[in-house]
Amino acid sequence: MRPFLVDLRGVVDLLSRHIYSGPHVFLRELIQNGRDAITARAEHEGRRDAAWGVRIHPPTSVEPALRFEDDGVGLTADEVGELLATVGRSSKRDLFDLPRAGFLGQFGIGLLSCFMIADRIVVRSRSARGGDPVEWVGSTDGTFTVRVLEGAEASGIAVGTTVSLVPRADEAELCSPASLRELARRYAEYLPIPILLGSGDGSFDRIGRPAVFALTGEARADARDDIGGLGREVVGAAPFEVIELHATATDTHGTAFVLPFPPTPGARQANRVYLGGMLVDPRADELLPDWAFFARAVVDSTGLRPTASREHLIEDESLEATRGELGAAIRAWVMRLAVERPARLAEFVGIHHLGLKSLLLHDDELAGFITRWLTVETSIGVMTIDELVRRHPHVRYTETVDEFRQIAGIVPASRAVVNGGYVHEADILRRLPLLFDGVTVERVTVSGELDSLDVPPLADRAAALALESRAGAVLAEVGCEPSVRRFAPSDLASLYLADAEVLRSITRGAARDMTGPLWSGVLGRIDESPATVAGGGGAARAKLCLNWDNPLVRTLAGDVDGAVFDRTIRLLYVQALLAGHRALRARERAMLTDALTDLVTLSLAR
Repeated sequence: MRPFLVDLRGVVDLLSRHIYSGPHVFLRELIQNGRDAITARAEHEGRRDAAWGVRIHPPTSVEPALRFEDDGVGLTADEVGELLATVGRSSKRDLFDLPRAGFLGQFGIGLLSCFMIADRIVVRSRSARGGDPVEWVGSTDGTFTVRVLEGAEASGIAVGTTVSLVPRADEAELCSPASLRELARRYAEYLPIPILLGSGDGSFDRIGRPAVFALTGEARADARDDIGGLGREVVGAAPFEVIELHATATDTHGTAFVLPFPPTPGARQANRVYLGGMLVDPRADELLPDWAFFARAVVDSTGLRPTASREHLIEDESLEATRGELGAAIRAWVMRLAVERPARLAEFVGIHHLGLKSLLLHDDELAGFITRWLTVETSIGVMTIDELVRRHPHVRYTETVDEFRQIAGIVPASRAVVNGGYVHEADILRRLPLLFDGVTVERVTVSGELDSLDVPPLADRAAALALESRAGAVLAEVGCEPSVRRFAPSDLASLYLADAEVLRSITRGAARDMTGPLWSGVLGRIDESPATVAGGGGAARAKLCLNWDNPLVRTLAGDVDGAVFDRTIRLLYVQALLAGHRALRARERAMLTDALTDLVTLSLAR
């Protein structure tokens, strides 16, 4: 019995705490070792037997050991010595050296993972290169034995390797048939070699299925339904679209499934990456560009490189090149939709518009090809940004939804306004000159649009001023000033206009009405502060814009009974508030009730 050249307990602790995600990876490491050994045997013999595979025998009440057998190249006595030297030299620095090189190096580190679930490992192997079989027995106490098997012991050992271990009581569940089946399917269901799980009665269940996601050409077309089924498994619902992926730089093939719903805010990408059919990372978020948040990919590659734990990818030039090619495939899909199926593209943008808009501000690549397909709300209807900049290269927008609602009804079609009040909308609109040649943008305000409206003709100016004065006396109680202007449509009698500072002042006033003396006083002092007054807040008032082209307004400018005039102005004011989606305050509700009551009373008196 000889000791290991390192503190084996320390190495196992390092593996479990810093290299591997948990003891369950032992089965993946054994399957990977078996797969590598079969590949090495095929290279040695110049052929590959389709029957070469791995067999997993779960522990039973009769045989408490888990046995893992492979039909690989096996180990000679000299190679076992080299394996021991590899294990013995494995320090923390070696284990983190990326990647693990050579079959024996990979076999040695993979074998150590078994010590996370067992205190003793027995390896028996016969090499395809000839010689007697050999047995290696290692223990977590840091000792091992090696011996060459002869006679009866050697006669039943075929070419390949068998690893036997008795799991510790606290890890026994990992070696149950159900757990072994789940782990084997998770890690090796797409391996191109037979993975057989013993059922306890001498028969085996085969683990595995074709890697339909990596098919190409006619084979892929024939497997369309199976690929769709995998998509439902990956995203939890029928995918919105299926995109074929290729990266020639690393021989990577796969499929991207477009989510049929917006992902949870802040959710990371969860792409499955297989290397030669073996799962490396089930939640790789570095495989696709950040802007492809709406897709989940499943790929198989022979050129990407895993980390020492085989659970993640190394961020290197190969991964960067692959990410670029896969991103190009997804971008090409978007462009094809735009040309061939614009309605489908509109549906896609509708589903993922919030995520797309948030990324457009930080990802110039995404902005360059997706911005034109986003839709915006304008005063002449909803349209794509591409249509907007073609029809209105000078883009006029409001900063808030409130401003848009006030302005949209009075701006002419030739001077359309875009609602920039939704999330990220104004920021995107401000970037349009960077994305489209000849496009300019302008922010419009309520006061600016009011100033641009036509005033009544000179001959009517005196009557209009008298109307303003008379209406001002009525509206003084609600802090609103009348302004007579001309605008279309003529059937719109009045319009309530208030800039952002006025709306904030109104909100503070409503809050004062509902709060106690303390906060009411604080809010009142805000309105009276020099900063607010200097900014126009102290003197700013909302405007009730009366349309001089409207017959009712022209009638009010004549000789109208005082009571009728007052009621009508109040009703026009409340009507304008409701049309502008403004909530009625207590005084405005009372104003509406009083006006309607007067009308009913007058009707009954006749």
